[in-house]
Formats: sequence, structure tokens, C-alpha cells
Amino acid sequence: MEYLKKARQSVQADSQATRQVVSQVLSDIEREGMSAVRRYSEQFDSWNPPSFYISPETIQQGLEQVSESAARSIDFAIQEVRKFATAQRDSLHSFEIESLPGVVLGQKHIPVNAVGAYVPGGRYPLIASAIMTIAVPKVAGVQHVVATTPPMRGVGQINPAQLYAMVQSGVDDIYALGGVQAMAAMAFGLDDAPPIEGVDMIVGAGNAFVAEAKRQLFGTVGIDLLAGPTEILVLADETADPSLVAADLLGQAEHGTNSPAVLVTTSRDLGEAVLEEVNCWLQTWPTATVAGQAWHDLGEVILVENDEEMARVSDLIASEHLEVQTRDPRWFLSRLTNYGSLFLGRNATVVYGDKGIGTNHVLPTGRAARYTGGLWVGKFIKTVTWQEVTAAGNELVAPHIAAIADAEGMAGHAITARLRLETKA
Repeated sequence: MEYLKKARQSVQADSQATRQVVSQVLSDIEREGMSAVRRYSEQFDSWNPPSFYISPETIQQGLEQVSESAARSIDFAIQEVRKFATAQRDSLHSFEIESLPGVVLGQKHIPVNAVGAYVPGGRYPLIASAIMTIAVPKVAGVQHVVATTPPMRGVGQINPAQLYAMVQSGVDDIYALGGVQAMAAMAFGLDDAPPIEGVDMIVGAGNAFVAEAKRQLFGTVGIDLLAGPTEILVLADETADPSLVAADLLGQAEHGTNSPAVLVTTSRDLGEAVLEEVNCWLQTWPTATVAGQAWHDLGEVILVENDEEMARVSDLIASEHLEVQTRDPRWFLSRLTNYGSLFLGRNATVVYGDKGIGTNHVLPTGRAARYTGGLWVGKFIKTVTWQEVTAAGNELVAPHIAAIADAEGMAGHAITARLRLETKA
């Protein structure tokens, strides 16, 4: 393995300062309630309206600002995300089996009752995030989805297109509230007008403070996953188009200066050509200030010997987004094991997944793809089990269970099993 370009630094983990700030904000809001939310919203977002709730009248005013063409495209993305989420939901099945005569065991799927969706609105008002975190739990059967998002700075309202995506995705309540204070409000429930009801689960991407808030709130509520700065890895051989590869790397790097973009290739010529194409693109790239800095600091081009080594390196990196631009992309589909979402062939680009081709864009980062997938309809569904045992079943089960309890020294457990043999019904 040879580096044609190596990152100048590594992605920095959340600092101790971030953890302390988040801990203080959460503690204050849990103790003081709405007054602390207002204080921190004013401090961080210069935003402290009479109510953070977005009324139906305000929603209607916002929707009227959305162009027909933008609405059609957002509707398209919602339709495709719902379609894929529905197929995922249909793949889950409740069942029951008679594992022994008189012993019936079952599995049942129950949707979470209430979900809080955090929709980022910092550098970019992420329309697709509203779709991914609202439409999908609704397909799962979640009864109540509340969304929070920071208002546009200096404007005091939610981005109209983002608002449209929330409404069309099926949101129940919307609050113009951002950052850690929004996460706390959804987790704890607060007395706004109308009140913010505490949810069972919070989902969605955000900055380092939002991610740390999810980490600290886990247990009080469920979370989807801990997502850090976005990542892209491209696997390419000599058949790939250097200009296209370079554009895909920079396209994802525009998320932020802390977004790694990596190419692993079996072709030295392609690797060197991609380096040249990146420099060419940066002369005219519309977000070159951000994407160029990310590439300068965190971009890498790695040369490997063959497809097998390319696959091994890819699984080691375990990237959030993984593009395969090779002569036989499907070979990698059967070989790769660690990635958040996979994009096969030159026509499958990360931006399709990001903006609404159907798969979810809330994905594992920081090598978390080694042990988890991304957000999907199943994240909003609890898989629970049940059992039913007859007197005949007791005869088969109780002696073994009681013996195990005896071996553990848990005499009370043994008694409850043997009682079933003594009091037959």
C-alpha cells in the first residue's frame, strides 16, 4: 500500500470542552426547564420568540414560498424514501413457533410511540434530513413525530423548502429550536405553548455539540446512532473517469472542513490523474473554500496492488459512504463487509443517497460501520418476544430450568419453576 496523498491530520474526536458544555446545558435544562432553553437559544442562536412552536398559520405562510418545481422534486424524494422504507418494513415478520410440545414462542414488532427528529439547519438547511428522519418513522408506524430545526439566522423562520419537506413527510409538530437545547427539549419534554412532549427516541445528524448531546441523552431516550463528520471513500481502477472521481470526492467534502475524502485505487495513473483533476476542479468549485480545505487536510489517495487488497483496505477504513467505480462493481458487493451505504458503478453517486434516491443518509461514521448499519425503518421498531406454556410444556421445561437455577445458586428461581410441576392446571 502506497500513499500518493496522505492526510495532513486526522479527524478530531469530540473535545473535553465540548463534552463539558453539553453536560452543563443538559443539566441546566433538566433542572430549570424552559427558562434554560430560552437562555441557551438566545446565547447560541440569537433566538427567543414567545413560542418556539410553528403554528399552522406560520406553516402555511412558509409553504406558499416554495416554488412548484422545488415542491415536485421534494415530493419525488419523499416518495422514493417511503417506497424503500415500506419494502424494508415488509421484510420484517412477526411469527410464533411451537418449539416443544406445549411451548409456544413468538416474536412481535411494535413501533416506538414517539420520535424526535433533529433537522440540521447550520451551513446548509438539509431538506433531505427532514425526509430521512420523519417519513421513515412514519412508515414504521410511529404515532407521533416532532421535529426541531434552528431558524435561519437573521430571518427568524425555518427555511421554506425544509419546512415543506417536514410537512409532506408527515410531521406532527414542528419547533424552531436548534442545538443541544432542542435535543434536551425533545428528550425531557418542556412546557412551551403548546408543550413539547417528551419522546422515546431522538434521531438525526448535527454538529459536534448535537452528536455529544445524543451520546449523553442515550438511556434517557433511545438514539439512532452517533454520526460524526461525513466521509466518502471511492474504490476505482483504471476504467474509472478521473474527473468524475475527483468531483465525487469534492462533492462530499463540501459538507465541512472536517470531512475526509479518500480514493483507493489499483492504478497509479488514475490516482495521479485524480490529484490533478481535484486541483482543476478547485479553480471553479462553488464551495472550494470548504471542500478545498477538507481535501488539503484530510484527503487521501492510496495505491494498492489488486482488487483483493482494495477490498481489505476498504473494510479497514469502514467508510460512511463507499463508491465503487471499477470494471466489476458487483464483485465488491459480495466481498465488502464494512460500510454505511454502498454505491455501485459510475452512475451511482453519494449525492443520490444524500438527497433522496430511497436509501437513508443517516449513516455510521468514524469506523462505526464495523458494527452497525445506518438509520432504517427497523430502528423505529422494537422486536419483542413472548411465550406461552401448557402443563405438558412444563413437564419438559421445568426440570431443566430448575437445574440451571440450582447450579447458579438462584434457589428462588428454581422454586418458581418447580411450582409449575406441583400445581398443574
